[in-house]
Amino acid sequence: MASSIFFERVYAVVRQIPYGRVTSYGAIAKSIGAAKSARMVGYALNNASALEDVPAHRVVNRKGMLTGKHHFSGTNLMQQLLENEEISIENNCIQNFEKHFWQPPLYQD
Repeated sequence: MASSIFFERVYAVVRQIPYGRVTSYGAIAKSIGAAKSARMVGYALNNASALEDVPAHRVVNRKGMLTGKHHFSGTNLMQQLLENEEISIENNCIQNFEKHFWQPPLYQD
């Protein structure tokens, strides 16, 4: 899968994450049929900061940690965006992660 197609599939899934919910890099990778490509999902989201319609702040690691926060401008922008959606963060980790987790649908060709 060419990286631009891969990136677009990632962005399409991220655009579906509901307000006040989060998902993980691995869940996105599985949903687009690339289960072992969670790291590539992260690379795709590194480039998403320039895309206003891709809520990359809603993607965290499988434990609910804000591992991508250094890709957002400002000191705590990712945390602030999540807190604005009423998601509690403590020590860079989402509280009640299971409650806020959104499982993306599986990709269909």
